[in-house]
Amino acid sequence: MPHLQRRELIQGSVAVAAIAALHASRAYAFPTRPGEEVVKWLDQLPPNPVPQVIKNQLVWEDLDAWVTPNDKFFSIAHFNRPVIEESAWKLEIGGLVKKPMALTLADIKSRPREEVTFTIECSGNTGLPFFNGGIGNARWAGTPLAPILKEAGVHDSGIEVVFWGADEGEIKRADEVTFKQNFARSMSLAEAMDPKNILCYEMNGAPLPPDNGFPLRLIAPGWYGIANAKWLKRIDVRDQRFESRFMGRDYVTVREEDHNGETVWAETSVGRARLKSAPARVTHIGNDYRIVGAAWGAPVDRVEVKIDDGPWMPATIDDADKAEFAWKMWSLDWPKPSAGEHTVTSRAIDTSGNIQPAMSDPWIAKKHTYWESNGQVTRRIQIG
Repeated sequence: MPHLQRRELIQGSVAVAAIAALHASRAYAFPTRPGEEVVKWLDQLPPNPVPQVIKNQLVWEDLDAWVTPNDKFFSIAHFNRPVIEESAWKLEIGGLVKKPMALTLADIKSRPREEVTFTIECSGNTGLPFFNGGIGNARWAGTPLAPILKEAGVHDSGIEVVFWGADEGEIKRADEVTFKQNFARSMSLAEAMDPKNILCYEMNGAPLPPDNGFPLRLIAPGWYGIANAKWLKRIDVRDQRFESRFMGRDYVTVREEDHNGETVWAETSVGRARLKSAPARVTHIGNDYRIVGAAWGAPVDRVEVKIDDGPWMPATIDDADKAEFAWKMWSLDWPKPSAGEHTVTSRAIDTSGNIQPAMSDPWIAKKHTYWESNGQVTRRIQIG
């Protein structure tokens, strides 16, 4: 499989300072060519009808860095966007614990710090006509969640951990019951104790922006964005599975299944991210064109690209920047394409040999909500 390696191993104490400076200030590698021009996709999105809900969608043609800057990172708010004063804020740890806690941001920052580079995608990304930019890659820093839960002392009856945000709204049920509720998502205790989960207070070396969860959010590498609760205010341990609008109603994928000729419906709460890729942009220098894209959601082994109805061709993966939970950039040279309209489709293959499904695949075609949209993405472009 083609890979492009541009980083050399540096050893010794001098390297520590060099890497730190590089980490803080470098322009992250990206497969670009001096003097190239970007060709706009023909299939541009219609206007976003809910700009107060979805902000800062990624414009794929503008993608030019491995790390997404904070001011260009997408944000989704299911209720309001709370304005929180750090001085008045505390994170409560309660429920079925032996030692309830209330931690200030200073308390959390005084604990061991960990950093993870993680590409977050909204599970509904590419599932709505106006929505294909619900994704971004950032360096997230905070303290691991598991030691705090251990310190609080979870009772033997505790099986579920609920993450409550400060954002709130009104819920109206079908039975006409109306009530106010905070955003909340949950994980099993075993999932919450994953050492990779962090209580995050920093994004790309700066405090979390207000739209991305200030002062604290959960970062759960490998999960869709909905699980990475923002504006955290409370963490509860419970002895029952937690159900809410965002666990059992809105963020549920419904699929048809065939059981001995009988169609049944399977409803699954959205959780871990799935393998996906997308063409990002096409550039050219004269008549030499290049297709660039990204792949994420699973350990990516390779990416293949198809132009029109042609064969699948291997793309080159850029290995200059690597992280377990971050997207991989890929490129395919397209020398002297014919003039006219073309389609570009990509598919990722993970290290276990699983292939990103086509939109006609039964896994996608028999899905009746958009909350897990990982089908192959096709874009249209005009050459000449």
